[in-house]
Amino acid sequence: MKGILGLLRHKSQREAGEDKLDSLLFTTAFAGQGVDASLLAPWEARAVEVGAKRLNPSVGIKLLQDLWTKDRYTSHLEPAAIQRMGRFFDFATIAASRDVIRQDEYGNFMVVLLKGNIAVDRLQPWGERLRLAETRPGEILGEMSLLDSGIRFSACTTLGECDVAVLSAEGLDEMLTSEPGLAANLIAVLARKLSLRLRVVSARLSDKK
Repeated sequence: MKGILGLLRHKSQREAGEDKLDSLLFTTAFAGQGVDASLLAPWEARAVEVGAKRLNPSVGIKLLQDLWTKDRYTSHLEPAAIQRMGRFFDFATIAASRDVIRQDEYGNFMVVLLKGNIAVDRLQPWGERLRLAETRPGEILGEMSLLDSGIRFSACTTLGECDVAVLSAEGLDEMLTSEPGLAANLIAVLARKLSLRLRVVSARLSDKK
C-alpha cells in the first residue's frame, strides 16, 4: 500500500503537459504469481459466458451514485466523483442463475451489485454447497482478486435478473493513471472492507477456540 500511495503522490505532483506514467500495477499482478495466464478468467470472457447485456452507463452510474452515497464506506465520495469514477466501470444486466464469479478460478475484476440479489456460496470438500451470504445492492464482490488477481474463494450466482457495475484490473490501472485521487479513494474503501471482513472471520475463529 505504501508503494501505491507513493506512486499516487508522485503523479499528483506532475506539472500539466508532462507525459503521464502508464500504470500496470494491477494488470500485471497475475503474471507475478507464476501461474499459466490461460487460467485467468477476465470479465470480457465471463460477460460472454453469462450472456450479459450492456446497461446504459448513465443509468448504471446513477444507480451507483444512489447506492454509494448512502453506504458508510463510500458516503464520503461526492456524486461528481462517483460520476467520474463510473467511466472506468462496465455496466451490465445479467439473467438469473448465472455464475458471475466462480469458486477456485483466477479473476481480475470486481462486481458492484446495483439491482437484484446475488448469492455467495462455497462448495465444501465433501460436496456440500454452503450459502455464505445473499448480497444487497451496493455491495462489492470479488475485490480481493481485483487487487491481486488471486484465486476466488467462493461462487457468486444471480438469484434473479441483476444489474451490475464491473471494474477490471485494466479499468483500475486506467483510473490510477488518469484520476489518481479517485483511485486512492477507491483502494482505501476496498482496504477497509477487506480489513472488516478479516476481523469478522478472526472473531468467528476465536469464538470456536
